[in-house]
Amino acid sequence: MWVLMYVFSYSVSPIATSDRAEWRLLPTVVFQEFTSEERCKSAKSKLEDSLKEAGTRLKSALDELQLVGKVGPKEIIVAYNVECLPK
Repeated sequence: MWVLMYVFSYSVSPIATSDRAEWRLLPTVVFQEFTSEERCKSAKSKLEDSLKEAGTRLKSALDELQLVGKVGPKEIIVAYNVECLPK
């Protein structure tokens, strides 16, 4: 049995918002079980590709906001980690 562990978090710079609750958000942790290492690694690869694509879209949207004087990409930190672990 293998477990896919997915951790995602993001934080917003204090410069970007006056709401202190948004500055540092707790990470989200998800676990999913797989019957084989191969299936786990396949899911890991798909998830990583999806996260990279989402990050590219987010950066593009933030670049547009920066052009109009709003928050930009340097004010938001997005982090993720995806691992396949034997159970």
